[in-house]
Amino acid sequence: MFFAWLKRFMPNGLYGRAALILIVPIVTIQVVVSIIFVQRYFSDVTLQMARNMRVEIGQIDATIRTGQTAEAGFSEAERLARGLDIRMWRGGAGAAGDARVFYDFSGIVVTRTLHQSLAGLRAVDLSDLSVVRLVIDNPRGTYELAFDRNRITARNPHQLLVYMLATGLLMTVVAFLFLRNQLRPIRRLSQAAEAFGRGRSVPYRISGAAEVRAAGAAFLDMRARIERHIEQRTLMLSGVSHDLRTPLTRLKLGLAMLGDGEDVAALERDVDDMRRMLDGFLAFARSEALDGDTVETDPAQLLRQAANDAQRAGQMVTIRDVEGEGTAQWRPRAIRRALDNLIGNAVAYGRHTELSVAILDRAVRYSVEDDGPGIPEELRDEAMKPFSRLEPARNQDRTSGVGLGLAITADIARSHGGSLRLGRSERLGGLKAELVLAR
Repeated sequence: MFFAWLKRFMPNGLYGRAALILIVPIVTIQVVVSIIFVQRYFSDVTLQMARNMRVEIGQIDATIRTGQTAEAGFSEAERLARGLDIRMWRGGAGAAGDARVFYDFSGIVVTRTLHQSLAGLRAVDLSDLSVVRLVIDNPRGTYELAFDRNRITARNPHQLLVYMLATGLLMTVVAFLFLRNQLRPIRRLSQAAEAFGRGRSVPYRISGAAEVRAAGAAFLDMRARIERHIEQRTLMLSGVSHDLRTPLTRLKLGLAMLGDGEDVAALERDVDDMRRMLDGFLAFARSEALDGDTVETDPAQLLRQAANDAQRAGQMVTIRDVEGEGTAQWRPRAIRRALDNLIGNAVAYGRHTELSVAILDRAVRYSVEDDGPGIPEELRDEAMKPFSRLEPARNQDRTSGVGLGLAITADIARSHGGSLRLGRSERLGGLKAELVLAR
């Protein structure tokens, strides 16, 4: 329970956690050493100095007692006090009691020691940190003594603490500089991995400690294998598509020469379906979302362009809400293709489609809602898989698709550090597709 509560206050970044790991032990050592030093050294030294001072005060008090008269005793005691560098005067009857500053911890030892050893001591005034004032009752009268505080307390006790603090701060800075050099390769590796997850391949050079270098080498090897796999898949399917287009063209020409008829028309529809399937396979294999460089893109303007193109095509598409403003580093052609896929999917199964966009601090959320039949919750994950067709709720005969629209859109979202979410539209009752992209 305690660690779960403490975890909420821990920094999330690597630099913050490293600094915490570095600073906490140093601060703890400083505090422990300071407490032990104050308790052992200053308390013991102060106790010894207070006992030594007690001897001198005792001699002054004894001189007053042994004088032939009170005046003679005080006169002799004053000469002794001057010789001991102690100021002395008669009086002090109105002393209120002991006094000290609240943070004067060594004053506790001074007050306790003097009271224990001087029977006639009435008050110890330590309110002035540079002077000690004592009020003492003697059978021949009350008198006051004043002397320098350094005679009863260790001189400049704060100096050691200042040295410890300065040394600890210096060592913290030096350690942090070394630690930053060790953390920099980890951050570069993280940035390279994050960029590759968004479809960008940034230059990365292996550096750092042995473990970090091993992780960097593994990342470069993984990135190379993934890029090689994508390239091989594209080449393979492109080759298959190209090779199949020639016999399909011959079939279409042959059917055209057969003339008209229901059987010929049915065969021509089959050939067209095969051509569309090949085009879909090729589009999916190319992964256009991973091609090209990112540019500064206005998310709201991209949505307006997609809506205008759909309206010019005679489709019932409206923009409901545009929230926020700003730009993002995207591949606009890929994002536009994803939006067109979602809009085309919505108008195919519904009569009215509403679009909205929310530009947040770290992400952009597009929403495409329709009034069609929607997709059951248990089939939404299946709908985003390649070549998936949901029947009978969303019949393939209505769209002549091959089940790649949502899969391509999901790939584009992942390549931009986001995701595609399917749900139910509360406003229109049909499908609600949310395309979330990182800014």
